[in-house]
Amino acid sequence: MQPVVTVGLDGSPESLAAARWAADEAEKRGLALRLLHAWPLLAPEPARVATEVDQNYWAKRLVHTAQAELQAHHPGLTVLGTLVPEDAQVALVRAAADSEMVVLGSRGLESIESYVMGDISMPVVARAERPVVLVRAERAEQPASGPPGRVVVALGLRTPGDELLDFAFHSAAARDVPLLAVHGHSVPLHARMPWGADHTVTEEITKEARKQLGRALRPWHEKYPQVEVVDSVRLTSPAKAVLKAAEGAALLVVGRRAHHHGGTPHLGPVAHAALHHGRCPVAVVPHD
Repeated sequence: MQPVVTVGLDGSPESLAAARWAADEAEKRGLALRLLHAWPLLAPEPARVATEVDQNYWAKRLVHTAQAELQAHHPGLTVLGTLVPEDAQVALVRAAADSEMVVLGSRGLESIESYVMGDISMPVVARAERPVVLVRAERAEQPASGPPGRVVVALGLRTPGDELLDFAFHSAAARDVPLLAVHGHSVPLHARMPWGADHTVTEEITKEARKQLGRALRPWHEKYPQVEVVDSVRLTSPAKAVLKAAEGAALLVVGRRAHHHGGTPHLGPVAHAALHHGRCPVAVVPHD
């Protein structure tokens, strides 16, 4: 089977925006695109049935309409339509196993609503074996102006994650844009003074963090020499550092720890903040 980008399609503006973003991404990466519509009440497909009695007519129309639009804008792209008679969450998690990535639409969530992402997106993000990208409709539909935005990757220093860095560098290379690697580090309590932070302590923290960032990035810079890499250490909470750095970005890449042996799926605070408040498409990459 040709490697694919899978997008969850339900007819909402968010899912259609995700499909358009996914088509662009699949074309950049030389992959096929799979439009997946899952619904438990889809009927088994008969050999022949009249349109007026076809229980799956609207589901087929949804997929075929999106397929035709995307094929018209990307004539060289292989676009596959798939109907699956099962729960969307289950179908998408299963589809992730044989996809390069899964792309889902995300509602623009603010204030109190930002704590509820919906019944489908969050479980898929937390459980999928491959990267999941969430795309906001209002961001995806904005016309491009000026130079393309860079790719931003959020990095911890204990376990940067090979899968995370490979995805981030590959994404920057596919777009021919710079990569910004961001590490946020809160100022420790002992360094906080009434007049501000102790400069000696913060300077030492920054110096050590940049050294570790350089070590983590070096092998990937060698693998992707065409990618311009900038590292940034920001003395604030990791979530705030990442959200600030991602303003105007083409893509924000964050990690989550992969779960083994039936462990409970868990998203860390940076991934949560990015998914709830990030304005650009956000890729969540599982890594060891």
